[in-house]
Amino acid sequence: MPKRRLGKLKSRKYAGMPRRPSLFWDVDPKTIDPQKHARYVIERILEFGRDKEVRWLVRYYPARLIKNVLREKRTPLHEKTIALWELIYQ
Repeated sequence: MPKRRLGKLKSRKYAGMPRRPSLFWDVDPKTIDPQKHARYVIERILEFGRDKEVRWLVRYYPARLIKNVLREKRTPLHEKTIALWELIYQ
């Protein structure tokens, strides 16, 4: 598959990324790169995401990465949020 086509597929995949301003209130949501800022995006969606955003997260990121973020979180997630996601990713 030519590189040009891969670029189109990548940008289409990014197009579905949640960019709700109330989810990313401290930054401009347009500047978020889901690969570079994966940990930040995962933490925010796990804590504050709506159903559609969580579905995108689970499709986009591997379960291994999501589990890693839960174990080694940089920002404090609510203890109930952690308990829920640890049950899901046992």
